[in-house]
Amino acid sequence: MSISPEKVFEVAALGLGGNIGDPPAAMAEALRQLDRRDDCRVAAVSKLYSTPPWGKTDQADFFNCCALVETSLEPEALLDVCLSIERGMKRVRLERWGPRTIDIDVLTYGTREQKTEKLEVPHPRMTERGFVMKPLADIAPDLPVKGRKVRDWLEEADIGGIKVAGDQDWWRAR
Repeated sequence: MSISPEKVFEVAALGLGGNIGDPPAAMAEALRQLDRRDDCRVAAVSKLYSTPPWGKTDQADFFNCCALVETSLEPEALLDVCLSIERGMKRVRLERWGPRTIDIDVLTYGTREQKTEKLEVPHPRMTERGFVMKPLADIAPDLPVKGRKVRDWLEEADIGGIKVAGDQDWWRAR
């Protein structure tokens, strides 16, 4: 009888958002789908935020949150799971920074830094985005990203127009 090695779990930070249909319901469902998996466990979820659009500003406001997920998946496999959840919710990628039902980004994966054709962690533009740094600071203010803590990046981020839209249990109630 051989003993199978225990799965090693790493903590990944995810950013979720959307502005078509009922994004909070879609994001809550995505989090529940991740949490039901054997290879993922939702460890923490930020407050829900209403945020002005970024990049392409002639569209409806977004809802955004961040989550910490304990996972035994490698970073690209975690991204594949997130993309599969998006597809299952009818996410269509028509234009960069455009309207969407749901978006799930892998922001960080432990302390790993990697850049492949498919995935870059830490996410290359996360520190520039108030709609990422504000919710991430709720659940991981001391998380190091690109040599600085999330709380320090947040001090420089544009958080104008970002409003709390739900407490940290918002995703369980939907």
